This record gives sequence, structure tokens and C-alpha cells, in this order.
Amino acid sequence: MPDLRPVLFIVGLMIAGLGVAMLIPMLVDLAHKGESWQAFGISGFITALFGSVIALASYSPKARMSARGAFLLTVTSWVILAFVGALPFILQENSMSFTDAYFESMSGLTTTGSTVMTGLDQAPRGILLWRAMLQWYGGIGIIITAIAILPRLNIGGMQLFRAEWFDPMGKILPRAGQIATGIGVAYIGLTVICAVSYNMLGIEMFDAICLAMTTIATGGFTNSDASFAAYTEHGADMVAVLFMILASLPFAAYVLAMRGNLSAVYKNPQTRGFLLILLVLIMLMTTYMTMNNYSSEAHPLRLAMFNITSIITGTGYSFGDYQSWGPLAVGVFFSAMFIGGCAGSTSCSIKIFRYQVAFEALRAYVVRMPRRHAVSPMRYGGRPLPKSAVYSVMGFFFIFMMCYAVTAILLSLMGLDEITALSAAATSITNVGPGLGDIVGPTGTFQPLPNAAKWVMAMAMIVGRLEIIPVLVVLNPSFWRA
Repeated sequence: MPDLRPVLFIVGLMIAGLGVAMLIPMLVDLAHKGESWQAFGISGFITALFGSVIALASYSPKARMSARGAFLLTVTSWVILAFVGALPFILQENSMSFTDAYFESMSGLTTTGSTVMTGLDQAPRGILLWRAMLQWYGGIGIIITAIAILPRLNIGGMQLFRAEWFDPMGKILPRAGQIATGIGVAYIGLTVICAVSYNMLGIEMFDAICLAMTTIATGGFTNSDASFAAYTEHGADMVAVLFMILASLPFAAYVLAMRGNLSAVYKNPQTRGFLLILLVLIMLMTTYMTMNNYSSEAHPLRLAMFNITSIITGTGYSFGDYQSWGPLAVGVFFSAMFIGGCAGSTSCSIKIFRYQVAFEALRAYVVRMPRRHAVSPMRYGGRPLPKSAVYSVMGFFFIFMMCYAVTAILLSLMGLDEITALSAAATSITNVGPGLGDIVGPTGTFQPLPNAAKWVMAMAMIVGRLEIIPVLVVLNPSFWRA
């Protein structure tokens, strides 16, 4: 059994930190005479006290984090923090059920963006800000997880980035704390610039700040039932496209760029692959919509650019109902759920590098098929591609699709129709947000779903966000044996 002291210590600090963060929406609600400040005050006090007790009780200067401890920390921290984040939703005046509160909190922390809330335009500002803060914390949390933990645990091919990220950064930022600080500066900087840009286009500062947090986190929560369509009057959707793309690029490359290595961003093979796929799908959808006159809401290029970017980055904002744009649009948007941004970013789903590795392995296999003794070395980013990374990526694809199938079957057994079950499973495990159909589509809400379905989807969110393997490892009985 792994040593639980370092795990409990870090989890305790996270809980206490989240409790202190609840003071921010409490003060905002007080300033605007909102109705939820007491919920945040009570939740913050209980959470900060509970987390501090856990951290103090488990502190040990000699304890060291093992590989098993890192797996356990990765999984338990997200599950527990989602419970903590649900407290204000439960204690507010318009109290949510425990199931709905946990679903909303998990959707926020995993930056999925699926919501059970309605009446957002009249909701207390504290609640709206807390939803945005959950996504913002989840965004920076997944960056740290992807850069500091997953590569060292050889999860899903992430070992490819140990040298790419740590070797160059180790020369200019020799300590892990400095690397985390650099990533934090880039994350905060993009958020501030995004918020200012929204505000300059006429969006109220409060809404601009909330939108900036969910844009950079590629989360998708907004302060309106109309999603991002409520903010497009002066072209804020184009600003959103820019920052959704920036948030889907590797943040480690931004750290290197800030230290003088400006080529780190555009020379990254993930970046080129991501932008190419994005461009192709935007052009495809624009051409299709123009030829079939599906352009009632806005210009086809504008609609295609915003919605394709929103789905591929995993943000989940909606502008227009893409379900009404014809069968090709439905197929493209469903398929796009399974394409993500770059590893080490806030984006979700199957990261671009895994497709690149899979296609490189397929290329080498096809070349060798007619000539058994032909030499066709596999390379990624100009470097030799180790077979262990290829096996990890292929295994990840298999396990990912298996988890998706199991989730879809469970949802269909709970009475959901085929379209809703398939798209709800997809949007949960890929952490995208909206699905297809009248209930979970871009104009719907997840509120009518059965409670059991919401729990299945919440678990699928955490499985997909943590790249599946850590959850399976922790659930394996052999993990807990000495």
C-alpha cells in the first residue's frame, strides 16, 4: 500500500486553498447584494478548516512521493475537490440536489462545460463567478498534471514529452517550482489579456472576467442560457476563437518563448498538426454551409470558425444550433469531439500527438508490408519514436474507445435514446460540453437526465480528463497490495 501521508498532505492543502478561494465569490455577492454570500462563507470556513486539519495531521518532512502515490494523488484530488466545489451549490438559497451540485462541480473542474443550471442570466453573481473559477482552477490543474505527472508515469504516450519539456526548461528553469511559476504566469497573462479584450468589445467587466477564465481553461461555462451567442454582437466570438486556440497549444512552449526561445511554439509538431486539422474542418464546414444556405444566424465562415474551434478545443461554447445545419454538420461535429488540442494545454479529448504517432506507426507498417526486411524508422518531431510510446498510444486508443462504449451502453440502459446516449457519453469522456439531440444538444441542458445518468457522466468526465490510465491503475486491486 502506498504511503498516504504525502498524498493526504497535498490533498489537504488543495482543499484548504479551494476553501479560501470561496471568499472571492462571497465578497462579490456581498458587494452586489446577492443571495449566495452566506453559502460561500459557510462552505469556505468548513472547507478551509477541514483541509488544514488534514494537511497538518499528515505532514511529515521525511515522507516522499512514490509513483503509486502520484497515481493516487492524481485521481483522488480531482474526485475530492469536486465534492468540495459542490458545497456552495448545495447551500445557496436556490439549493441544488447533491447529484446536480456534484455534476456541476465536476463539469467545472474537468472543464467539460455541461451544465444542469438554467436561469443563468438571473443567477447570483457569486454562483456565476464560482462556476468560472472552478473551470479556471481545473484548467491550470490539468496543465500541471500533464506536464509534471503524466509524462513521468508513462501514461498514454506522454513519456514523449519528458525530454521535450524538461530538458530545455531544466537549463533555464532548474527547479520545478520555477517551471510551475512560469506556466502560472503564462496562464494568468492570457486570462488577463482575454478579459481586457472582451471588455473592450463592450462586454461588462464581470462577464468579461468570467468568460476569460472559461475561455483560457477551454471550459465553456458562460453567464447566459444562450451560451456565447449572448456576447457576439460586437465580434467577441472572434476574440474567443483566438484565445481558445492559444489555450490549446502547449503551455510549456510559452514558458520557453518567454525565456527567448520564440520558435518553441510554432516548431512544435503538435501545434502544426492541430492548426492544420482546425483549418481543414473550418473550410469544409464553411463550404458545406454556403452551398446549402445554412447561414441564418451569421456568416457561414464565422459560424464554422467559432463552433469548430469550440468543439475541437473542448471548450463547448455554442453560437447557433449546428444540429440544424444538415447531416454532414452533425457528423463532423460528432467526430470532432474525439479530436483534442495539444498535450500540456487546457484542451480535452484525444490529443493531437496521439493521432500523429498512430499515423506514423501506420505509415511504417504499410511501408514494411510488401518488403519484410525494409527499414522504415518511426520518427516524431524529428526524433526517433520509441516502440514503448507507440504501444502506449495504441493502448490508449483501445481503452478510450472501450470506456466510451461502456459509458454509452450504461446511459442507454437508463432510458436515454440512442442519439442522446451516444453523444452524452462522447461529450463526457471527451470533456467537450454540448452533445447532440434536444436534451444535451447545443441549445439544451443536462437537467432532465436521470440522476443515475448524471453520476455515470460525472465519472466519465474524470476518467477522460485524467487520460483514463490513472483511474484504471488505482481501481486495480493489485495497486493496493504491499
